[in-house]
Amino acid sequence: MMVKELEQVVVRFSGDSGDGMQLAGNIFSNVSATVGNDICTFPDYPADIRAPQGSLTGVSGFQVHIGASKIFTPGDRCNVLVAMNPAALKTQIKFCKPQGLIITDSDSFGAKDLEKAKFTTDNPFEELGVKQEVLEVPISSMCKESLKDSGLDNKAILRCKNMFALGLVCWLFNRNLEAAENMLRQKFAKKPEIATANIKVLNDGYNYGANTHASTSTYKIESKSPKAKGLYTDINGNKATSYGLIAAAEKAGLELYLGSYPITPATDILHELSKHKSLGVKTVQCEDEIAGCASAVGAAFAGDLAVTTTSGPGVCLKSEAMNLAVIAELPLVIVNVQRGGPSTGLPTKSEQTDLLQALYGRNGESPMPVIAAISPTNCFDAAYMAAKIALEHMTPVVLLTDAFIANGSAAWKLPNLEEYPAINPPYVTPDMAETWTPFQRNEKTGTRYWAVPGTEGFMHRIGGLEKSNETGVISTEPENHQKMTLLRQAKVDKIADSIPELEVQGDADADLLVVGWGGTYGHLYSAVEHMRKNGKKVALAHFQYINPLPKNTADVLKKYKKIIVAEQNLGQFAGYLRMKVPGLNVSQFNQVKGQPFVTRELVDAFTKLLEE
Repeated sequence: MMVKELEQVVVRFSGDSGDGMQLAGNIFSNVSATVGNDICTFPDYPADIRAPQGSLTGVSGFQVHIGASKIFTPGDRCNVLVAMNPAALKTQIKFCKPQGLIITDSDSFGAKDLEKAKFTTDNPFEELGVKQEVLEVPISSMCKESLKDSGLDNKAILRCKNMFALGLVCWLFNRNLEAAENMLRQKFAKKPEIATANIKVLNDGYNYGANTHASTSTYKIESKSPKAKGLYTDINGNKATSYGLIAAAEKAGLELYLGSYPITPATDILHELSKHKSLGVKTVQCEDEIAGCASAVGAAFAGDLAVTTTSGPGVCLKSEAMNLAVIAELPLVIVNVQRGGPSTGLPTKSEQTDLLQALYGRNGESPMPVIAAISPTNCFDAAYMAAKIALEHMTPVVLLTDAFIANGSAAWKLPNLEEYPAINPPYVTPDMAETWTPFQRNEKTGTRYWAVPGTEGFMHRIGGLEKSNETGVISTEPENHQKMTLLRQAKVDKIADSIPELEVQGDADADLLVVGWGGTYGHLYSAVEHMRKNGKKVALAHFQYINPLPKNTADVLKKYKKIIVAEQNLGQFAGYLRMKVPGLNVSQFNQVKGQPFVTRELVDAFTKLLEE
């Protein structure tokens, strides 16, 4: 048996929603991360809780890109496709490279299975024109044989077949099974008999490959890029967001409060934070989106780091309570994990279509800082900075992530909190008591001081009615409203003084500047680097701070003759830049497919513009 060394490989697991493809993919990703490989994953599953078995609409997929050096995308197409049934084969074959390998469960390709997937012949491979190498493995029957004395019923036994497929893939890429076994023991700690069965089948899959296909070449991906010393794991964006919020609360010396209501794809943040009561985290699953946000506003008034989480439809409902935090000038972090819309839309798919909603989706002049995370691991830093800005500037902050980076994972070095900037809320001090008013401000930042209820000498009221800048009592005076509106806007504008300037990656004298924001960073960076390796002068400016924009934004953009803004909407950020930088001429690349960008499509579009 020959072992071939690869620089990178893409593996896609696919099957019914109940076949455990997400678990198999997650374990394979984690195993790869623990041996030093870089990873980027893309879970792709339907919105149905459990679609009809074997149906085309019920296929669940998980794609992972593994590299010897830094990886930025989950890959355009896979080298290895695991298709557990005909529906998976039919819907996922388009994601497999022509020279790739397809692994199937031959037991699931009977006449009824083919009929469910709407095949018209008994040879699905010929019908689809499959050119890839196909490895047909009787996975289901081997699982039944392996676990016949386990005491499990047939249904429970067949739930283990994903581990047989995982074992086979681990053999193919020379992965040690110890880490996978430990993950299974941890996941099924309360059901040791299930853990034992899955581990047995996992090893059976590995041994099947080693014994039955001994003449087949296997592969290894040796880590080549030097990594900073530290502890590494794989982490998805929702978990990283959770940890970033916990870290910010710890740094600020505050308790963390989350008021939320379940909504795909943001619910995992609620689930994760609810595990950490010992760290001073309080989570409340409220009766609806409005209550979730309103309770968080109350927690902010009471002196907590207050957070509410949701997706686009939930932001619509929360907008009035968000505006209460604007006019009361209270610190609040609103996490919007963007999904396909409008309305219910595509609950499990990813878009960047909530940008203008984040900027302007409230009544009145309602300025609010907006930050966009750019990768699964960056969600930690973005959440930390969102909390820092909220607490130090006494304002609600919108943190935009999206389903792609929220559910996708990457290798992550556990951070050292001592290296993160301090968080210093603008608390009132005892010497201010005699002259203090509720909207007394820091002269430099325009931020009102925070008098947490119970602070002696600082009894006050705030609310949703406009207040007098001088006294803090309700005021309907025209000049006062004008002044308060301008003060709230100026406070947000001054945040630009405390955020990093816009950086450009690539050629300093680039003929084309690619502009992006948020979760598309990996794909845009990969496209730009591909073009640079082929002799094109291209650069990338990727925005994380949306409102306010970095102070040097106009100066940077005006240096380039050709600019293209690539985003997963119909041009929201492009229009925003035109408004903020008068006279700016930009081209656009827009897709609204509910899927991540495809790198080769980006390269084609950028090259075409470059050559015009």
